[in-house]
Amino acid sequence: MTLQRIAMGVEYDGSAYYGWQQQDNLPSIQGVLEAAISKVADEPIKVQGAGRTDAGVHAMGQVLHFDTAASRSNLAWLLGANRYLPRDVRVLWAKPVTSEFHARYSAVARTYRYSVYHSMVASAIFYRQAMWCRYELDTAKMQEAASYLLGEHDFTSFRGAGCQSNTPFRNVIELTISYGGAMLNFKIKANAFLLHMVRNIVGSLLLVGVGKHQPSWIKEVLEAKDRRLAGPAAPAKGLYLMQVDYPAKLLF
Repeated sequence: MTLQRIAMGVEYDGSAYYGWQQQDNLPSIQGVLEAAISKVADEPIKVQGAGRTDAGVHAMGQVLHFDTAASRSNLAWLLGANRYLPRDVRVLWAKPVTSEFHARYSAVARTYRYSVYHSMVASAIFYRQAMWCRYELDTAKMQEAASYLLGEHDFTSFRGAGCQSNTPFRNVIELTISYGGAMLNFKIKANAFLLHMVRNIVGSLLLVGVGKHQPSWIKEVLEAKDRRLAGPAAPAKGLYLMQVDYPAKLLF
């Protein structure tokens, strides 16, 4: 029996799910995707995702792969999967890849966005898609603080409890802060991330933004390698996995 490896791009609103990973008797993104794709393939399917997003976290650029004996066109995988998926999970594209491709281990970079709805009044529309902040924020100071996090560092101070990574070192390639209307967006790109790393960084930068700390405090926290010194984690609902980068020869 010849198996074919298929890659898919996936978008989802994570509000109703207990994260990406399959869990017994709890709704998960992986669970609904496996159920839908299995119906299209007419065989049990197990998927591997690029990132194991936490409960309440969203994605606009998640990537997965699976192996199957079924032969379907790209369009059939796309339309078939979406037919059986709930409306808050969508497959955006599907294509065959070589057996060398692995959604998680082949990735060379990931980009996350964290969204803060910055207004005196909380949004009725975005209350499940963004953190709300009504306090005045100094974006220039937050951007200055963010500059200390660029490059390769030991991110122990921004590492969530229970993180299973073998090393706390990560290389942050980009960290920018910008407004889109009332939405303040933190964009962070790195080779990989530790558990809760983005949310812990955003929570700490917001403390700089409201004036509780100077920008250089972020450098002190980073160098201390002590999670207790950093700010609280920002809520999961504002976090989005936006993009996963791969070597061109593997995916495109």
